[in-house]
Amino acid sequence: MGAELSNRLAALMLLVPLVVSCAGSVGESTDRTINLGSHSLHAVVAGTGSPAVVFDGGIGARFEEYRELQDRVAGSTAVVAYDRAGYGASEVGPLPRDSNREVGELRTLLARLKIPPPYILVGHSLGGLNVQVYARLHPEEVAGMVLLDPPPLRFILGEEYTQLTSMAAQMTEEWQGVADRGLRSEDREEKANAEFFQMLASEHREMFNASARQASSIVSFGDIPLVVVASGVPNPILGDVSESYQEFWAAQSEALAAKSSSGKFVFAETSTHRLHDDAENLVADIILSMVSSLRGS
Repeated sequence: MGAELSNRLAALMLLVPLVVSCAGSVGESTDRTINLGSHSLHAVVAGTGSPAVVFDGGIGARFEEYRELQDRVAGSTAVVAYDRAGYGASEVGPLPRDSNREVGELRTLLARLKIPPPYILVGHSLGGLNVQVYARLHPEEVAGMVLLDPPPLRFILGEEYTQLTSMAAQMTEEWQGVADRGLRSEDREEKANAEFFQMLASEHREMFNASARQASSIVSFGDIPLVVVASGVPNPILGDVSESYQEFWAAQSEALAAKSSSGKFVFAETSTHRLHDDAENLVADIILSMVSSLRGS
């Protein structure tokens, strides 16, 4: 990928982070490939009970990235994890890849898996944006939400820290370039990588455009139980703005939690953006506590 591109990837990680995993499969589980009509998505279902907990990961992250957390939750209730279009064993899907489209695909996936609502939706980073849009479009299907470092709305809307926006835009174009070159290649592996980067670039582009607008239109989540968890460790690669940007991100997360009358903000001071790793016990306790509360136990 090249040193320069790798350095930009590292710099972007605390703007709207990329997480790529090559981890193994999730414990005792059932693998399914579900045809949505336009393309198929790969999903894994583990555990039993309701409400089911549905995971939606960060940009670039396959479902295995969260496997340990998923295994812990699956000991108490049903868990659904999946790869978005173009990720892992999931086929590429229609463009553009904005939150409205991805929410529709996830909803179809859950219906064809015969997992009944309402769900506890757990979204990390970009997945947290999708979860918010799901709750706006289908509030009756959402029992609760846990958002792990969702993208700060005022940043992705271009209202704050605009000096970092150009870095994000350049990354989108780099990913699109990788996709375009690979799609013209005769090499099978390059073509496969190109399809992934095509999905990635579209998701990232829409995160700063349509997806940002879709999430920002949400005034209130009503009384849907909501926990927003913010990380506290700044990324020094962002230089002089790293600490202030991290404080801004946490403040945006706190404001997001206030959109529900049952909202709660949790600050994981010693965690990086990888909350599912650095604060796994905290995140697991939050999810399992929400399961227990919704069951009335």
